[in-house]
Amino acid sequence: MEKFLLLKKRIKKNEGFRNRPYLDSLGYPTIGYGHLITKKEKKMFQTKFSKKFLSSLFDKDFRTALTAYKKNFNYKKHSKDTKEVLIEMIFQLGIKKQKKFVKMNKHLQNNNMFLAALEMKNSLWYKQTPKRVNGLINHLLKKEYEKKR
Repeated sequence: MEKFLLLKKRIKKNEGFRNRPYLDSLGYPTIGYGHLITKKEKKMFQTKFSKKFLSSLFDKDFRTALTAYKKNFNYKKHSKDTKEVLIEMIFQLGIKKQKKFVKMNKHLQNNNMFLAALEMKNSLWYKQTPKRVNGLINHLLKKEYEKKR
């Protein structure tokens, strides 16, 4: 079974699916499972596409997020849950915007999950997509809650 199958399913659920271009919550042109349509792609994405094609586009975007994660973080130090949260953040925001979460990333590096979660909540990202961020916070903290029991 594929290593990140559950993460991919969660991202797809969080992103939703549309086979035609649409504007996301911030007004950016998007298609499929949250694929940001670049200026170069604008002419290509003016019509409806098959789910198979858009699923392959999702897989490409996921590999890009995974590669960015591995390039920018010490992935051997992170738990599975922390990896998944960071990969989903990168998928949604892009690596440049994710790297702006300096305090959160520092707290994750130091294994301070509760402080990292507070930084996630104290962000414009949270105001824009609170349901998604709360889900990621819950995913990040589930092991911490289990330790306290």
